Amino acid sequence: MLLGITVSLQRYRGVRAERVPSVFRSDMHTRYVMMALALLCGVTHAIAQEAAQDSQAVAPVRNIAEAFKYGRFGGGFRTFLMVTDNARDLTDYYALAAGGSLEYATAPLHGVSMGISGAFNFNLASSDLGARDPATGAVNRYEIGLFDVEDPYNKRDLDRLEALWLRYDRGGMRITVGNQLIQTPLINHQDGRMRPTVVSGLWLEHQLSSTWHAEGGWLWSMSPRSTVRWYDLGTSIGLYPRGLNPDGTASGYPEQLQTAGAGLVGVTKTWNTRLKIQVWDQFVDNIFNTALVQADYTHPLQASNRLLAGLMVLRQDALADGGNPEQDKTYFLRGSKAHIWSAQAGWERKEWRVLLAYTRVTPDGRFLSPREWGREPFYTFMSRERIEGSGDTHSATARIRWKHPSNHLSLETGYGHFYLPDVQASALSKYGFPAFRQFNMEVRYRFGGALKGLHAHMLYVWKGRLGEVYGQDRYVINRVDMSQYNLVLNFTY
Repeated sequence: MLLGITVSLQRYRGVRAERVPSVFRSDMHTRYVMMALALLCGVTHAIAQEAAQDSQAVAPVRNIAEAFKYGRFGGGFRTFLMVTDNARDLTDYYALAAGGSLEYATAPLHGVSMGISGAFNFNLASSDLGARDPATGAVNRYEIGLFDVEDPYNKRDLDRLEALWLRYDRGGMRITVGNQLIQTPLINHQDGRMRPTVVSGLWLEHQLSSTWHAEGGWLWSMSPRSTVRWYDLGTSIGLYPRGLNPDGTASGYPEQLQTAGAGLVGVTKTWNTRLKIQVWDQFVDNIFNTALVQADYTHPLQASNRLLAGLMVLRQDALADGGNPEQDKTYFLRGSKAHIWSAQAGWERKEWRVLLAYTRVTPDGRFLSPREWGREPFYTFMSRERIEGSGDTHSATARIRWKHPSNHLSLETGYGHFYLPDVQASALSKYGFPAFRQFNMEVRYRFGGALKGLHAHMLYVWKGRLGEVYGQDRYVINRVDMSQYNLVLNFTY
C-alpha cells in the first residue's frame, strides 16, 4: 500500500512545480498533511510507550497490527542563528530559524517495514533576504539557505513531507523504495542548514561479508536542502545560483535538462580496520558520469599514536549532449571532462588529530557537481565554501581537532588556501570566484543529565581574498573579505 502511495505522490510532487495540480500546491493541503503526520506520530508514540512495558515488545511481530504497535517514534528540533559580516559598505545579513521534524517507522514484519517523516521550519527574524545589495546588485547567499531558495519572503510555509518509504531488511540486505536519506560521496545529506537533502528512488545496501559492503540504486526525484518542494532530477539542478557558461554567457540549464534519473553504485572493502578502499560510479542519464576511487589507511604506532593517509581520484565525462542539445542550455558541455585528485596525511592520538590535505583540479575542465545534491567529497573541503565549478585549481588545508575524554566537548580549527582561476576566465571559472584563504573554528558540545539529547554547535568562518577582483565588489560580496557567525542548537529524541 505504501508503495502505491509513494508512486502516486511522486507522480505529482516529483515533477516541476508548474506541472503539479493546484490541489497539491495549496498551502492548506500541506498543512493537512503535516497535521495528519503529527497526529499519527502522537498516537504511535503513545502506543509505543505502552508497548515498552509489554513483554511481547522484544519478540518478533506476528501481524500488521503489532508492526504498528511496536513501531519507533523519533524526531528533533533545531534553532539556527546565522550572521554574515561583509566587507566595507556591502550589505550584511542575519537570520534566526527554528523548526523540527517528526518521524515514525513500523517494526519489521517478516523483514518488511514502512516509515514516514515530515519537517516544519519558521523564519523567526531576519534581514531582507530578497533585497539586492545597492552597490553590486548581488542577492543574499547564505542565510536564504535556512529557508526557501525559491522564495526569500516565504517565512512560514516551510513544511515538507520528507520520508515515505517501504523497506525489506533481512540477511544483511536492505532494499528501500520511496522518499529517503542516502549518504554517498557524491549525493548526500549536506545538512549544514535547517533540513537535509532528501531523495526518492530505489536503494539497496548489502553487507556481503565482514569486509565487503555494496550499495547503490536509481534515483528519480529530489528535495534539496533549502527547498520545500520535490523536483525531478533534471529540474533539481539549477535551483541554486547557476553561474556562467564557458563562453562567459549566463548558464541557461535551469529547467532545461533532460534526464531519466541517476544511478549510483559503490563498493567498499576493508582490511584489518587499517585500509579501506571505496569505488563509486555516478551515472546521470544524458548528462554526465563521475567515477571515484578512494583509499584511506591507518598505521598504528606506539603509545596509541596513529598515522593517517588518504588518496582520492575522480574523473568526470559528459554524456550525450550533457543535458540539452542546445549547448547554451546544457549542464555539461558535449565532450567535456574533468580530472581531480585529493590527498591527505595526518597524525592521531587519543583526543588529538592533525590533518594536512591537498586537492588538484587539472586544467582539463571544470569540476561540476550539482550543489543541490550534496557537498563535495575532497579532503580539503571546508564548511561554507566549495571549489565546484572551477578547473586548474590548487587547494591546501590544515586542521587540528581536540576532543574531551568524555566526548562531550570538541574543538576544531582549519585553515586553507584555495588558488582558483582568474574571475574573468569563465572557461575554468563558472562562478567567477576569486582565489581565497579561509579560517574556520568550530566548537561542539553534547549535553548530559537533564539536557541529554541537546547538542550545541558554534562555527566561525573568515575568508580573505587572494585573487584579483579588478575593483569590482560583485566578486567580493558574500565571497571574500567577510566573516560569518553560526550558532546551532539541536535536540534529537
